[in-house]
Amino acid sequence: MEGEGCLERDGLLSFELNYKLYCSKFTYTPSPLMSKSQKQKKSEVARSSTNSRLNKKFYFTELERLQLELVKLHEWVKAKDLRVVVIFEGRDAAGKGGVIKRINQRLNPRICRVVALGVPTEREKTQWYFQRYVNHLPAKGEIVLFDRSWYNRAGVEHVMGFCTEEEYWDFLRSCPRFEEMLIHSGTIVIKYWFSVSDEEQENRFRERISDPLKRWKFSPMDLESRSRWIEYSKAKDEMFSYTDTKTAPWFVVNADDKRRARLNTIHHLLSMIPYKEIKHKKISLPPISMEGYVRPPLSDQTFIPEIY
Repeated sequence: MEGEGCLERDGLLSFELNYKLYCSKFTYTPSPLMSKSQKQKKSEVARSSTNSRLNKKFYFTELERLQLELVKLHEWVKAKDLRVVVIFEGRDAAGKGGVIKRINQRLNPRICRVVALGVPTEREKTQWYFQRYVNHLPAKGEIVLFDRSWYNRAGVEHVMGFCTEEEYWDFLRSCPRFEEMLIHSGTIVIKYWFSVSDEEQENRFRERISDPLKRWKFSPMDLESRSRWIEYSKAKDEMFSYTDTKTAPWFVVNADDKRRARLNTIHHLLSMIPYKEIKHKKISLPPISMEGYVRPPLSDQTFIPEIY
């Protein structure tokens, strides 16, 4: 058994060294599409107080630039058969969903997909805990964004009593090894924790309650998370002490400002996976040939009412 452990550690070390060598071949640099005025504006925003809200015009300009880089990244992932897992965890109303939406907004859903699992079924409750998440892991050339993940056990399940103490501690001990297995297999694992203050969380909860378009986001569990703020804080600290490893570290996002959190997370994600732009062949559209085709009368078709 000791020999097997040494082989496993040596294999993991070998992968880490190979990945570092791979990373050293590439360097993520800001897109050259930025003009001098944009760079100057970016510098001015960076020097502004972090307490002030990010300028809306700058935010959308920078978001578009970063999303263009994300398109290049996901094409590189597909071309090089990479497997990428990105985990998004954090407080309720911390802005995880908003960041995921901006990351996935311009990407091919067949390459980059979102996994947001609901409550486990009775059958899933009898499985190995990680089993239902394994089913959603990426194949070669895919990126999977986990909107909450196996870390539910260290957070809501533990705080709300949905798992036993034995299951909780078994998770904390086995999770680092599970993630090492993923990384050893060649999967890139990136973990984000979104941190939001109690004051900002309360503001967002109140907004959800009063806005009919956001009311669906609020659940009874959100109320419990407010009343158990300290318990969740302790659970997060314990989780970090076991799972914030050198192999799979946590990256904390200051999420009180949604716009800054979105840009900072996307920029960091781009820096974590070395990539190059895939050059595409020039596309020329051929003319449409209508020879031999007679369109049926439009009156034979049922159209929706043109209300607008």
